[in-house]
Amino acid sequence: MSTVVLFEHPLNEKMRTWLRFEFLIQQLHETMRITHTGAALNFFRIMSELLDIFERGDMRTDLIKEIERQQQKLRSWADVPGVNVAVVDALHEKLRTQTVHLNRAPRMGRQLREDRLISSVRQRLNIPGGCCSFDLPGLHIWLHQPQEVRDRQVTTWLETLEPLNQSLAIILDLIRQSGTFRHQTSLNGFYQDNVEDADLLRLQLHLEDALYPQVSGHKSRYAIRFLPLYNECGEVQVPMQLNFELACC
Repeated sequence: MSTVVLFEHPLNEKMRTWLRFEFLIQQLHETMRITHTGAALNFFRIMSELLDIFERGDMRTDLIKEIERQQQKLRSWADVPGVNVAVVDALHEKLRTQTVHLNRAPRMGRQLREDRLISSVRQRLNIPGGCCSFDLPGLHIWLHQPQEVRDRQVTTWLETLEPLNQSLAIILDLIRQSGTFRHQTSLNGFYQDNVEDADLLRLQLHLEDALYPQVSGHKSRYAIRFLPLYNECGEVQVPMQLNFELACC
């Protein structure tokens, strides 16, 4: 059975930030059970990168604006014949609820930045070996706490991100579902097209093709070049014609 690999490429800075946040929050949840020093440093590095994203812009404002945009789309869908109005109303209410949660939540990342342990570890992550026990005795003693104590602390940290995480999950799901995969063919490893006000490209390739896409573009035009993956037999040849699935969302 053929294995399909999904690639996603953002077409604007807003989507680029959102996909990076999604990528990091998934890693935090995967590494939240901290059982040793290596796991702790991996968790805190991911947390530090997440806080860096917060410091570059106001994600909450962008998400609230996007929720309003999605609500406008839902209002237009409600007038389309044959549409399940109950589903549209449920989505509309879910988005309204997320707006309330976002508005009530404190400034994103503030509680994490002000946490003494996170702050102390974050300051030394870029120093080679800077998280030794003599550099961070606070981390050293925290790692000797019972597992349930550490688990409870990590859960508390992650709960501060939930208003943003839940809102973003709903928005990204709606955006991804707005595009339908269509069969496309590249010539000599290259494909380009125009698109109207899109946020995201999604590509499906077969693993056995041993190729990956390099995408450039913005919300109205994009280009895709397919590049070969090196393996033990050398470089894979890019076929003159390559079939793939593409969705513009």
